[in-house]
Amino acid sequence: MRDHEIRLRPVRLRDGADWARIRLRDEDHLRPWEPTTYGGWSRRNSTVEWPGRWYLLRSASRRGLSLPFAITVDGALAGHVMIGNLVREPLLSAYVGYWLDSRLGGRGITTAAVALVLDHCFGPVRLHRVEATVRPENMASIAVLTRLGFRREGLLRRYLDVDGAWRDHYGFAVTAEETPPGGFAGKLIREGRAARA
Repeated sequence: MRDHEIRLRPVRLRDGADWARIRLRDEDHLRPWEPTTYGGWSRRNSTVEWPGRWYLLRSASRRGLSLPFAITVDGALAGHVMIGNLVREPLLSAYVGYWLDSRLGGRGITTAAVALVLDHCFGPVRLHRVEATVRPENMASIAVLTRLGFRREGLLRRYLDVDGAWRDHYGFAVTAEETPPGGFAGKLIREGRAARA
């Protein structure tokens, strides 16, 4: 991770070709963890599908319901991190979801991206709680969450239709009071997992 520049930016309409290329190539890597795609993976992740998805993401963001970010590594699109179901008072909560190009896995990139988005959520956005759900089998995603200080709060039975069946998920959460000194990105820097740009 220290050898790469990791940034978050808004998703763009012109991301379509890169988004589709990664998603289509990584079907076997992504499909076991994502909601069931009706109409087939190839169609739902094609370049022609992106403008409609981008419009929905942008529209929800403008209404204050979500914060969709592109993860870039050395300037190239590498994945997404999404703050969704953003609820204002009295809850001040949201969920986080993410995916990354399989060729970049295991380098701490997803952890860094989620750290950056948590600092944004608990800073300028002024949320109190961020939740995440993950299948018990998804050890890589569980590692991201636990490394950042999310706590496991329970098991949600048959929570989400993933890869063609209703799957159990663990529920994780972290609150603003649990923000480490210097923020989540600062924690990674102090641990030697990242360097400040």
